[in-house]
Amino acid sequence: MAALMGVMKRVSTIFRAKANKALDRMEDPRETLDYSYQTQLELLQKVRRGVADVATSCKRVEIQMNQVQQNIDKLDRQAREALAAGREDLAREALQRKAGLQSQYADLASQHSSLQAEQEKLTAASQRLQAKVEAFRVKKETIKATYTAAEATTRINEVFTGISEEMSDVGLAIQRAEDKTEQMKARAGAIDELMASGALSDVVSGPHDDIQAELDRMGAGASVDLELERMKAEIASGAPKEIAGGAGQAGAAQADPAGRGAEQPGQGDGQ
Repeated sequence: MAALMGVMKRVSTIFRAKANKALDRMEDPRETLDYSYQTQLELLQKVRRGVADVATSCKRVEIQMNQVQQNIDKLDRQAREALAAGREDLAREALQRKAGLQSQYADLASQHSSLQAEQEKLTAASQRLQAKVEAFRVKKETIKATYTAAEATTRINEVFTGISEEMSDVGLAIQRAEDKTEQMKARAGAIDELMASGALSDVVSGPHDDIQAELDRMGAGASVDLELERMKAEIASGAPKEIAGGAGQAGAAQADPAGRGAEQPGQGDGQ
């Protein structure tokens, strides 16, 4: 049972803590200040109504006092007139009534004095409360303005923080783009070097055909073999075409001078 009570107490504490935290997030100090100011205005209004009620009561008593005083004066005049007319009994009756009204007037005067004191007291309290409410209003507006400025500053800072984070991302993107550009430039340079060296000729000309390459190599080898056999045959016959041709031309050249020598006299004679 004690363990269950402990668990329930702990759950209640956690719930209250979470509720307070949620309320703190929901609470706007400006709204709270406005509500407090409104409450004080309502209290001031009640005090003012109280002062007005006391003043009304005091005025009512004052009116009653005036009426009683008028009756007292009337009875006093009547008593004098009765005495002048020799009606002492009537004068006595008037004076007795006058005494009753004077007692009533005294009570009203006492009540009037109390109400006046209460009115002055409430008026002073109302003035003090009004001064406090006015001071609270000024302070409230100051706090609200400060809070609003702080809130705006916080939002601006949050915006700048977001901008800083975005600018950091932009900087990283630029760095990655520059790295990629350098990689592409290096790749392009390497490809140019490979193409200059002929290593990429097959890539440029098309896919490599190993069968055709082997046939081409065999054809080139057969041509070389045929040329080699021809040269061997010429050497074996002892008179290669190009060499024999050269020797015939040499013999003709040697015979030609003699012929030319034989012809020279004729040419000379002709001349």
